[in-house]
Amino acid sequence: MVNGESHYYLGRRCRLRVIENAAESKVVIRNPSVLELHARPGATRNQRARVLQNWYREQLKGMIPALIEKWRFVAGVKASGWGIKKMKTKWGSCNAKAGRIWLNLELAKKPAKCVEYIIVHELAHLKERRHNERFLEMMNRFMPRWRACREELNRAPLGHDSWSY
Repeated sequence: MVNGESHYYLGRRCRLRVIENAAESKVVIRNPSVLELHARPGATRNQRARVLQNWYREQLKGMIPALIEKWRFVAGVKASGWGIKKMKTKWGSCNAKAGRIWLNLELAKKPAKCVEYIIVHELAHLKERRHNERFLEMMNRFMPRWRACREELNRAPLGHDSWSY
């Protein structure tokens, strides 16, 4: 993690500015195109990455409750709980029996409408487990433009844990 790297937040490309100081490590949005990563001098790449990952998690935690509350009324179903985790192959998942939904940490990098789409998708799965006609009818009724969000998410990989140069 070095100055000038590109990172994404809510679908916007941001340049990373690394600032070394003795204060607590944190991430600050300076303007819509700059993320400042404050890290201790000598922090390793992994330590810096962990600070950014924790920041992404906190950003999602701030967004999700209001979105779930908004969409539970539309979908007519309430999740018993939700969580965020790193997933390698999915944007979200749910346990219909427990009523719990999981969201991929990488969603913090995607546009807010895509985060909403995944929440609606998982709430719909609490009512219908399969991607059958009933599920598609619900998605069309709840969020008529859901396919555009799905296409946007499918155009890009989930994330890159390691880059080779």
